[in-house]
Amino acid sequence: MTRTAFISIVGRPNVGKSTLMNKLLGEKVAIVSSRPQTTRNRIAGILTKGEDQYVFIDTPGVHKAKNKLGEYMMKSVRASVGSSDAIILIAEAGHPAGEIEKNLIGQIKKLELPSILVLNKIDLVNREKLAETIKGYAELHDFDAVVPTCAESGKNVDEVLDEASKFLYESEWMFDSDSLTDQPERQIAAEIIREKILRTLSDEIPHGTAVVIEEFSETDDLLTIRAEIYCEKQSHKGIIVGKKGEMLKRIGTYAREDMENFFGIKVYLNLWVKVKERWRDDALSLNNFGFKKENIEG
Repeated sequence: MTRTAFISIVGRPNVGKSTLMNKLLGEKVAIVSSRPQTTRNRIAGILTKGEDQYVFIDTPGVHKAKNKLGEYMMKSVRASVGSSDAIILIAEAGHPAGEIEKNLIGQIKKLELPSILVLNKIDLVNREKLAETIKGYAELHDFDAVVPTCAESGKNVDEVLDEASKFLYESEWMFDSDSLTDQPERQIAAEIIREKILRTLSDEIPHGTAVVIEEFSETDDLLTIRAEIYCEKQSHKGIIVGKKGEMLKRIGTYAREDMENFFGIKVYLNLWVKVKERWRDDALSLNNFGFKKENIEG
């Protein structure tokens, strides 16, 4: 009999949710950067082992929304929690629970969801601080398991998976056994480009960028992708393009290398930069850029 479960990974921004999911899968599905609010959509990562299929949902970091994009992201988190079979709450070791964690715990309690507390970045704290953190969370909620980890190095990630296996139940699988994610290839390509923007540029510019794939065509030996990078100001466009186009070329080179590794085929990548002022607060732009209501409800 096959077993499955939908398990959402939730927490504040930049706490290691995407890193943890990638480590659980053994493959890179969600983009990762040191910047908060990297993840904008919920992303399913699918791990099939024998008769068991885990569906991990990577969610945007919980924060106070400052624009319509932020509101969309927070609706996505609430929808993911509400439709999950279990929750992995990830927090930083050595840091007491704040309002974000307390609110998430409140949702877990209200929905009576089984849950794992993952205390990440244990490499940055001593045992005393870790013990204090565990004690503080234990006073807030009786988690099914508490697992201290360092997601970046993979330390104790196997233990997280072992605990998550207790949430599986007998059911037909929702995805084929060779599926890795529910994201279409176009979206994966767009996210790879956005990750390289986040990692290459500084300051607030990356948060004001969106990537739209305008062409995605494949022959036997070449994948051709044309993508448009949208930013909010003309001055931002100049920074993204860089002197003599060097910055855009660097972003494209990094993205193309990752795409070739992921898709297993040679990639021709053509990038363009356009300006769309205040797109993060424009409902039509958000819809056109893929932040659709049905993505949350589906």
